[in-house]
Amino acid sequence: MVIAVLSMVFLFSMLLTACGGAGSSNNSGAANQPAGEQAAKPTDQAADKAAEKKTRSFGTSKGAIQIPEKPQRIVTDYYAGELLAVGGNVIGAETMAFKNPFISEQLKRAQDVGERVNPEKALELQPDLIVVMYDDNYEALSKIAPTVFLPYGTTTNIYDTVKLFGDLVGEKKKAEEFIADFDKKAAEGREKIKGIVNENATVGLYELTDKGDLWVFGDNAGRGGQAVYNALKLKMPHPDTTKNQTIQLSMETLPEYAADYMFLTFYDPNKNSEALKNLQNSAVWKAVPAAKNNRIFYNDFDTFYRYDPIAIKAQIDLLVDMIVKREQENKSKK
Repeated sequence: MVIAVLSMVFLFSMLLTACGGAGSSNNSGAANQPAGEQAAKPTDQAADKAAEKKTRSFGTSKGAIQIPEKPQRIVTDYYAGELLAVGGNVIGAETMAFKNPFISEQLKRAQDVGERVNPEKALELQPDLIVVMYDDNYEALSKIAPTVFLPYGTTTNIYDTVKLFGDLVGEKKKAEEFIADFDKKAAEGREKIKGIVNENATVGLYELTDKGDLWVFGDNAGRGGQAVYNALKLKMPHPDTTKNQTIQLSMETLPEYAADYMFLTFYDPNKNSEALKNLQNSAVWKAVPAAKNNRIFYNDFDTFYRYDPIAIKAQIDLLVDMIVKREQENKSKK
């Protein structure tokens, strides 16, 4: 008798599965979708879940490693913006990433894992992929999850960066979409400053530290470099700036590297340095053409220090708006 009852229960459960099984978890919102999308969605989800479990070989400077085809939980040190740009799910990042105004919203649910990824913290988060710029804890991290070491300078422009990280997280299509959107925004930016910035004008990126050290930057060291030189295609102030990403300047050499438009960030972590005031009051700074023509811009450090793809794309609009607004101000004073 018991066997007969169990047999009937088994048959009844099989009948329910056959009637509703595959699509039962996808009913939410299905009534508002075209029939074709309703049919395709379960298949897509099944494919994504299958990809989550699959692994593939990924080449690194430490040799090829096996990584998930579609990593779902990623811990990183300095690559949060790069990963988020292509749809990566970052669950842990280094401390400074949370001060990045361009990605802070996307990191609300992520956790701080330390400047160099803390293995114990990483273990708590149970990542299926770890991506690091520094390999201090590489061996320990590799025991937790597949760990990809990408040293600083692995890529030198936004295109290669986005393609690399799109490949890393299995989102090549999202990488292509990001690049297309970046190119569109760059073209729009160039059009807006056309006729405002002379084609022979130079644009320089500078940074002053709280100790009074002054630097000029190239196209791949943050401070808006890729937005200025690669997206807007503006000219660097000195041949050396093209060859070197960072050059320290003295007051004596500053005039050689001065530009028609000068953007300065001020690194003052303790907010107690007089260095900026001293620079602004110096005779050399006041004498550069950009100062005389009111084309010096003082920029927020946290905003322009960033060089991830999301930041670079956003910096295009920020820089263009500053240039246009300043031109209007200068014209109104004449």
